[in-house]
Amino acid sequence: MTTNITRRGLLGATLATTAAFSLPALAQDKPVLKFSAVFSEQDIRAQMTKMLAEDISGSFKLEPYYGGNLFKQGTELVAIQRGNLQMGNIAPQDISNQIPEWSVLTSAYLFRDAQHVTKFFQSETGAEFKKMADEKLGVTILGPTYFGARQVGLKPNKKITTPADMAGIKLRMPGGDAWQFLGSAIGANPTPMAYAEVYTGLQTGAIDGQDNPLPNVKNMKFYEVMSQIVLTSHLIGYDLLTISSKIWKDMSPEQQKETQAAADKAMKWSEDQHLAQEKTLVEEFKAAGLDIYGPDVDAFRKFAQEKYLASDLAKSWPQGILEKVAAI
Repeated sequence: MTTNITRRGLLGATLATTAAFSLPALAQDKPVLKFSAVFSEQDIRAQMTKMLAEDISGSFKLEPYYGGNLFKQGTELVAIQRGNLQMGNIAPQDISNQIPEWSVLTSAYLFRDAQHVTKFFQSETGAEFKKMADEKLGVTILGPTYFGARQVGLKPNKKITTPADMAGIKLRMPGGDAWQFLGSAIGANPTPMAYAEVYTGLQTGAIDGQDNPLPNVKNMKFYEVMSQIVLTSHLIGYDLLTISSKIWKDMSPEQQKETQAAADKAMKWSEDQHLAQEKTLVEEFKAAGLDIYGPDVDAFRKFAQEKYLASDLAKSWPQGILEKVAAI
C-alpha cells in the first residue's frame, strides 16, 4: 500500500512538473507560416516579406524561403492547396491553370500601370476574382505585389520595332500555357525555362532573350549577358500575396485585420520602391552599354489584343470583363 501511494505521488509530481514546463512553452509558441517565392533574397520583395514578418510577429512566425529553394516556380500554389505551404507569392498565371477565367488577368496590355492593378483588386470585380480563388482553390489573396512592367531583353543586336521583328526570337518565358501564350502574343518563339537558368541560357545562346521588369534584370544581372532592352511594357508585372484559406479562416477577426493591414503596408512600400527603381535603371543600363529604346507600342498592343481575342483563352473570360477593367 505504501508502495502504491509512493508511485502515485511520484506520478503526480512528474505530471505537475511536466505541466509546469510545457504549458508556458506552448503559450509562447506561435503558428509558423512558411512562405515561398521564386525571387532572390536581394529582391525588393524579400524586404517586403521581412517587413510583413515583423508586423505580424505578435501572432505568427513567418518563415520565408527565397529563390525557389523550398518550392520551384509554379508549384507554390499546389503546395498551399496540399497543406505543405501556408503562404506564397503566387503568379496569376498559376491560378489561371486551374481557373480558366483568370487567364484574362494574365493577358498583355490589360492593365495600364501599378495603380491600375491595385485598384482592380480593390474593386467589386476584383473581389469576384478573389472569391473564385477562395472557393475553387482554397486560397485567400491578400493583394497584388507589383514588381515592374515587363520589357523584352535580348542578346542579339536585331532592331525590334513591331511584333513582326520578333519572329524567330527564342524568348524565355516561364512554363505554363498562359506564359507561353504571352510570348507568342508579342510575336516571339516562347521557350520555357526556369528563372534560375535564364542567365546561363542567355550566356550560352540557348535563348535569345527574356522578358522581365527592369528591377529583376538588375537583381539577376541579366544585363551582363544582353545587348539591348526593348521597352514593350507588354505586361504590368504582379504576383499575388496568398495565404491558405484554412489558415485565414482559423484566424480571429483581430488577427485577420492585423495581417491584412500589415500586408497592405508592405505591398505599398514594395510598389513604391519598384516604381522608383524603374525610373533610374534605364540610365543605369545605358551606362552599362545596353541599347535601350521604345518600339511601336501601339503595333504590339494591337497584335497582342487581336491574338488573345481570337484564342481559346478568351472563350472562358467573363462577359464584359475587358470593359470593366478598362473603366477602373
